[in-house]
Amino acid sequence: MASLKEIKGRILSANNTLKITSAMKMVASAKLHKAQEVIEGMLPYEQRLSAIMTHFLQSGGAMQSPFAQERETKKVALVVFSSNSSLCGGFNSNVIRLYHRWLDEHAGMPSENITVYPVGRKVADAVKKTGVNVGGDFTHMANKPNYEEAKELAAELCRRFIEGEFDRVEFIYHHFKSAGVQKLTRSVYLPVDLSQLAGEDAAGGTLPDYLIEPSEGALLERLIPEVLKLKVYTALLDSNASEHAARSVAMQVATDNANNLIQDLTVAYNKGRQQAITNELLDIVGGTMA
Repeated sequence: MASLKEIKGRILSANNTLKITSAMKMVASAKLHKAQEVIEGMLPYEQRLSAIMTHFLQSGGAMQSPFAQERETKKVALVVFSSNSSLCGGFNSNVIRLYHRWLDEHAGMPSENITVYPVGRKVADAVKKTGVNVGGDFTHMANKPNYEEAKELAAELCRRFIEGEFDRVEFIYHHFKSAGVQKLTRSVYLPVDLSQLAGEDAAGGTLPDYLIEPSEGALLERLIPEVLKLKVYTALLDSNASEHAARSVAMQVATDNANNLIQDLTVAYNKGRQQAITNELLDIVGGTMA
């Protein structure tokens, strides 16, 4: 059995850990509150625009738009979102695991035909170890989502898709549903996914008939690039909010575990102290009777 001094040292250590995890929980919760407000304000707007774009493409605009053209997949790109720091549960490990599964699916493709855009230091480190082309350094975007930087990334992806450098572009990121639920998502960015039911928006409502000025082609020419920029930015906000939610939950669990450990150690310390006092009393009684 551990000595009273050892138990007391472990209680002190657990208390120090408790203070750290509690502080990190408070910080993560504050950041989550701000990130949640942003993503909940942006997501319906992006979904509605995306539904309108899909509606026009399904009604014949796909023949006019190079962003909706399906072609044989010989060169692929992947944008994968993670965080820059740890202590957020399985947030990063789940992303990296799905990334490796994605690589396994493309194992028959030459590595020079695969380009990965890692957003976040954790996944960037994992990508470097796999030997594929890296599209650039985007670690700073994970901490502070910025529309201008997301717009630049979207512009590069669209340009390289149009020029035939990519035949398909996919995303891997966490979709924020609530503070307790973040869904790991893999989606097709380019070509534009037309699998959504025609005439329905993202919420399942019926889209109205539109009067278009000056023409459908002119509208799509402006609408599609804007929607694609918003998709990158929304995925970035989604991932950022999910990171803070995952860290908040992880720090709450760590705080609860530290509390439980302190209670168990305190009970063990009190039992040991009580046993030591009892032994001393028995020694005194025994000496008196002798």
